[in-house]
Amino acid sequence: MAKINRGKGRGTPKISTASLPDIIFILLFFFMVVTVMKDSELKVQVNYPYATELQKLEKKSLVSYIYMGVPAKRFQRKYGSAPRMQLNDSFAEIKDLKLFIEQERAKLREAERARMTASIRADKDVTMGIVTDVKIELRKINQLKVNYSSKPRTDDL
Repeated sequence: MAKINRGKGRGTPKISTASLPDIIFILLFFFMVVTVMKDSELKVQVNYPYATELQKLEKKSLVSYIYMGVPAKRFQRKYGSAPRMQLNDSFAEIKDLKLFIEQERAKLREAERARMTASIRADKDVTMGIVTDVKIELRKINQLKVNYSSKPRTDDL
């Protein structure tokens, strides 16, 4: 008669790691797809002004950035040292603002277009005349939600 050993030599079964590389690659591809990279290279020098009453933007995907400042050192030979406006990755003039805002609105869904905000990121040394020209052009193209970017003011200043 055969002897049956019960309970002896039993252990926990080994975990198969054969599918582990597949899981890692799936996670890698997932994060590559959903990660948003910086969409524009800053070509102007922007030293934000200080402010005391600040609010965070709720949904940054609805914000279009308008940068204003002196061109970076590597662009000054070509564009000079006068303050310039940058839209996305290129320098622009006031007349280019209409096309820029229309393109940014076209990227959004119909329901979100009314909530789009234009954020002016101007250097603290940029004259108010340039900022006013941008604001007037934004009014003409019916972009009435405007935000000014700044740094929080500390009591040390």
